[in-house]
Amino acid sequence: MTIQFSTKIFSQADLLSPKQLKPSLLSLLGQNTDCLVLAYSKADLGDFAGSKGAKAKAGLLSELDRLLGGAVTHAHLVGDLLDEQAATCTLRTEKSWSANGVKAKRVLLVCLGDLSLAKARNLNAYSKIAKAALKNLTGNSIEGAVWFAPSFSLRHPANFLAEEVRLTIQYAGDQAYRFGVRQPAMKFKAKDKADAFAHLTFAGNDSCVKDLKAAVAEGVAIVEGMNLAKDLGNLPPNVCTPTYLGKTAQSLSKKTALKVEVLGLKQIEALGMGSFLSVAKGSDIPPQFIVMRHQGGKVGEAPIVLVGKGITFDTGGISLKPGEAMDEMKYDMCGAASVIGTLYAAGLMKLKKNVIGVVPTCENMPSGKATRPGDIVKSMSGQTIEILNTDAEGRLILCDALTYVERFKPKAVIDVATLTGACIIALGHVHSGVFSDDEDLVDELTKAGKASLDTVWRLPLDAAYHDQLKSNFADVANIGGRPAGSVTAACFLSRFTEKYKWAHLDIAGTAWKSGASKGSTGRPVPLLVNYLLEQK
Repeated sequence: MTIQFSTKIFSQADLLSPKQLKPSLLSLLGQNTDCLVLAYSKADLGDFAGSKGAKAKAGLLSELDRLLGGAVTHAHLVGDLLDEQAATCTLRTEKSWSANGVKAKRVLLVCLGDLSLAKARNLNAYSKIAKAALKNLTGNSIEGAVWFAPSFSLRHPANFLAEEVRLTIQYAGDQAYRFGVRQPAMKFKAKDKADAFAHLTFAGNDSCVKDLKAAVAEGVAIVEGMNLAKDLGNLPPNVCTPTYLGKTAQSLSKKTALKVEVLGLKQIEALGMGSFLSVAKGSDIPPQFIVMRHQGGKVGEAPIVLVGKGITFDTGGISLKPGEAMDEMKYDMCGAASVIGTLYAAGLMKLKKNVIGVVPTCENMPSGKATRPGDIVKSMSGQTIEILNTDAEGRLILCDALTYVERFKPKAVIDVATLTGACIIALGHVHSGVFSDDEDLVDELTKAGKASLDTVWRLPLDAAYHDQLKSNFADVANIGGRPAGSVTAACFLSRFTEKYKWAHLDIAGTAWKSGASKGSTGRPVPLLVNYLLEQK
């Protein structure tokens, strides 16, 4: 990880208590850090000076001003201290600071806006505030900072503080990610160098110590999982092959208690996964079937199973894709990457639940051995599939994996796939699509998406759409035409999930970015981890 995260507890620190305000600030300012990060509200600024030159009332900013030798007053007079939400103001050390025992080299003040709004839980508003603060910490000479988390939460309950801390770490890790730094062998750009900012300490008090420490550990695990998912997605397809994915998964068992099994071609054949193998047969690189187990729950407890699409490069097969932007088809394994990243996160945080990750992985290549449009194959479930388009291959590898996971008698199964361009047309690059007939599962995933700001939007799964998948020659066709393409793809998968609770996440629009900011986003690792954390 590029940034190291830690916690520090100031037992009695309370910026809302008039009695504790001064000693609390003295303790925080006495930390030897490049920057102390504190939040203030519009009301705090109003108390400090209703208008320029007005007498300050007792409160956070006025006490801070006294300890910093008038630095807050100066910032306000020159117009640097504003009452707008996400406004920031950096105060830099002066000779007068040391007289009061101030060791912090800077104080970054971040405005929460209207206190009445801050009382309500609003992670979207908080995300803007956190991003504004983090932007001030990076890209300069600041190497470390102390972030007093309770000042951002104000009168929020402790669980909101935990969500905010997790989100802050998620954003900090995302902002610090540099592919060339993490993969030196791929470093071709001079700008791919680590930022100076390398350590962020979350400070709290006795009232939030348990929640704070747990939130930091969870946030770190989320970032590590996202970083792994990003690395796998960003690696070139001649490096990140099915074999590489299998070895990467196995390597995680050395860092965590994960148990990993990788099945090869002969084992996949023995399982009768004819649909999966129909995609893999066009490539010279053999397929892999990865099974990752995190046994953190009780023995015999039904596991949650995550299934990730692992097409490490998708040419479209015989139904060849256009050449433009085909290089981005290395990202067609981002479902697999997110599942591997999520299992890694679960292992790091020692999640007290049973979770299984399953990844069918192969290339989709055109060759003399490749499957042709019109071929009929037999899936592991026994259902026959007429392949009308070999570029609708993700559902062909997933359906056998979805049959395989029946043996685990799962509590729930969630498959994750860059499945359809139609989902991008429907939802753009904001929400991942979620499909399920289980209302509780949809609600849980939606809630987890809001908590991580890795959001989903429900799309239909009506039985009427199945008519588009009818075949004259097999049990089902692998495509249903252009209308509602993402829906019919989900309907296809649903035919293999009747024995358990299931949801499908189509991440085609959210798993990576194109253009100047091209790269894997690490989504939906935050969504999946938050979902797992909320499971009873």
